Formats: sequence, structure tokens, C-alpha cells
Amino acid sequence: QVQLVESGGGLVQAGGSLRLSCAASGIRVSMNIMGWYRQTPGEQRELVASINSGGLTNYADSVKGRFSISRDNAKNTVYLQMNSLKPEDTAVYYCKGMGLRDYWGQGTQVTVSS
Repeated sequence: QVQLVESGGGLVQAGGSLRLSCAASGIRVSMNIMGWYRQTPGEQRELVASINSGGLTNYADSVKGRFSISRDNAKNTVYLQMNSLKPEDTAVYYCKGMGLRDYWGQGTQVTVSS
């Protein structure tokens, strides 16, 4: 059974930083594409960042230079370091694992105040 558990969300002022964590079980983060997505009310879920088995990363244009995705294979955990946060980064952030099928976490709220 695959489980993805996000943590690290919260309320932060604009310009601040947060680090999200996605603890995985039942799926190896080192062997699958892992991604962070976000969603705001009424909008579609959008890709924020991803990392593949080779360590290649991909970012949405809106977060390039500010966000960084990484993983700790020993902890089987994926991280999203978010710096220089803006109010428009406010969203529920979801971890996704792309294995035999797609797996999603429950999401963590990030709120950036102006």
C-alpha cells in the first residue's frame, strides 16, 4: 500500500521560506518520478516541480529560482524548499508519486500573507 504524507505547510509572510516534506511508503522515491503540485480553489492542480530517478529536476516557470525539489533516499522522502514566497504561491500543495499508477498525498496548506 502506497502512502504519501506531506508536512511543513503553514502561514508565512511574503519573502519568507518554507520546506515541505513528503514521506513515502510503498514506493521508492529514488526509483520513480516524484512531484509537487499545487491547487487553489476553482483552479486545476498544477505542477510545481518534479524529480526523476536520475535526479533530473523540472520546475514551473513561476517558481524557477525560488523553489528547489530534492530527495533523501535513505529517508524515502521528497522535499520542496520554497524561498522568496509570494502571495500567489498560496495553495494546497500535494505530493505525487508516479509509479505503476499515480499516487497522491492528502495535501498541505501553504498561505503567504502580503
